[in-house]
Amino acid sequence: MTLNFRPGRASVWLAALFCVVPAAQAATPADLLAAYTAQAGVPPSPERGQRLFTTNFGRPLDWSCASCHGAVPVKPGRDEVSEKPIAALAPAANPARFTDMRHVESKFRLNCKDIVGRECTAGEKADVISWLMSLKP
Repeated sequence: MTLNFRPGRASVWLAALFCVVPAAQAATPADLLAAYTAQAGVPPSPERGQRLFTTNFGRPLDWSCASCHGAVPVKPGRDEVSEKPIAALAPAANPARFTDMRHVESKFRLNCKDIVGRECTAGEKADVISWLMSLKP
């Protein structure tokens, strides 16, 4: 099956990815990056991804993504509230990361609302994933 998409039709392509890559079947970080990039309609920027990841947005808890995942997330982090360990976020350090679109979407939705104060855009998600994919353990 060939998927053709245009910038205005990226959400259709993203929905198609859900059908092509069921939740029980593994995707790759590159698959998810491609889906978010198509939805955003602009190339991802690892630099913007790192900046988003390490920025404190002035929310009540005064956190950034790095507060729990570490400034360079190739090592395990720790949840600021529960103090439970969090596995390394960078795919090179943890091959299980970014392999399930539904799980990734759920985590982005929850964490972006807590940290940024809103849902992250597809472009922001692509930026963060592209930065995380550039990291080596």
